[in-house]
Amino acid sequence: MRLITLALAVLLLLIQYPLWLGKGGWLRVADLEQQVEAAHQKNDSLKSRNAKLDSEVRDLKDGTGAVEERARFELSMIKQNEIYVQILRKGQDMPGEGATPAPPPPPDKGKEGKPH
Repeated sequence: MRLITLALAVLLLLIQYPLWLGKGGWLRVADLEQQVEAAHQKNDSLKSRNAKLDSEVRDLKDGTGAVEERARFELSMIKQNEIYVQILRKGQDMPGEGATPAPPPPPDKGKEGKPH
């Protein structure tokens, strides 16, 4: 009787193996579901990034406002005859020289080509 009980217990464990650890087992399915959820989250973040980039591309194609804004903030460019004022907070260090040097003053038209 004891031998039959032991054999049935071993058979029960052998039947359970594919259910838990096999190719289509519950643990594998739970792992795959977790991977699918992570992929959905990544796709959602990429979709929002793509939408933002798409709107930025449309702005750059349609108008000059986005180009001007980008040149001002990223490249520190200013228009001709425009004065740039930067207000620093208390304790904030003075920024270094700008990335682009100031343009030279225009040459006098009356003095061009004439030696002194």
